[in-house]
Amino acid sequence: MKIQRITYLSLGSNQGDKLKNLQEAIYLIAEKIGPVLKISPVYKTPAVGFDGADFLNICVKVSTYLPPEKILSNSLEIEKKLGRIRASSDGYSNRTIDLDILLFDDEIIFSHELIVPHPRMLDRKFVLVPLIEIASEVLHPVTKVHIGKCLDRCSDITEINKTPETLIRPIPLTEKYNYIAIEGNIGAGKTSLAKMMSDEFNAKIVLERFADNPFLPKFYEDEERYAFPLEMSFLADRYQQLSDDLAQFDLFKSLIVSDYYIFKSLIFAQVTLHKEEYLLYRKMFDLMYKEITKPDLYVYLFQNTDRLIKNIKKRGREYEQNISSNYLNKIHDGYSNFIKTQQNLNTLTIDVSELDFVNNTEDYQLIIKRINNY
Repeated sequence: MKIQRITYLSLGSNQGDKLKNLQEAIYLIAEKIGPVLKISPVYKTPAVGFDGADFLNICVKVSTYLPPEKILSNSLEIEKKLGRIRASSDGYSNRTIDLDILLFDDEIIFSHELIVPHPRMLDRKFVLVPLIEIASEVLHPVTKVHIGKCLDRCSDITEINKTPETLIRPIPLTEKYNYIAIEGNIGAGKTSLAKMMSDEFNAKIVLERFADNPFLPKFYEDEERYAFPLEMSFLADRYQQLSDDLAQFDLFKSLIVSDYYIFKSLIFAQVTLHKEEYLLYRKMFDLMYKEITKPDLYVYLFQNTDRLIKNIKKRGREYEQNISSNYLNKIHDGYSNFIKTQQNLNTLTIDVSELDFVNNTEDYQLIIKRINNY
């Protein structure tokens, strides 16, 4: 389990649309460092140490899994993306955005690249005043004084004024959703994505237990004979698993991610069963479906058939190697019809045919951004 840490960052801007710069920086912090938990009011201060335009300054509280060195490198990336050009000299200068790490839990870090707590934070009113708004009871790890009391000892007499401006806090994915179901055709990557999301967001994961089904290899050898027992065994197992797992929220995990949803059973049954078998199956399904918790978000990963075939061959499960394109197309049509008819299901379809989210971090972040912004 990843350990969440709390870091406090200072942000300032005195060039261009300063408020917009701060807002864009907050969005990027949420994306590249971690969920933004608190944002201080916006303060206006004169430039310190050089002649320049007034600054807008804030402090933010961030929850992160990243180590301090990675927070620093990502902060520099954010500055660069927002147009900051660092001067070659050590002096102060105008900047579109400035990010500083003030505190990282109660740690004291002293390295060539990074010093935490920030060595000049207690001497800067434009840092302390907004920081007090969100961290007054936090203890400074070196002085052992609460941040709220540090201002009394600050010798900075620079004028600082609170503005009426407000900034938007990006709502993290874990606050938006309790249960996300990820679906897709055979080989679409739903299990891989569910595992990656579980790891990143410290979420409880519910994975389909297809490998334990004794009828699955037999079904691919003789569909006619084993279709009904296969679908009935899957339905019973999925119902039991989802009923048990969704009823027991982990105290340390506020999000559940599954790589299937119970309706998957009906979609596959429509393709594999004869009419009489399907009617009987549907009666059983309808009874179970009423009792199953519905996901807050249903994500359908679409992959074109050629890509699915390549993925299936690549993962090398022997019993899957003879799956036909026609069968995969029928499964996709089943999902498509299901999505169209489910008015009360919060559904997001993402075309991942040209994405490699397992091996490409940018592709993975693109998917997470789609989910978070939906």
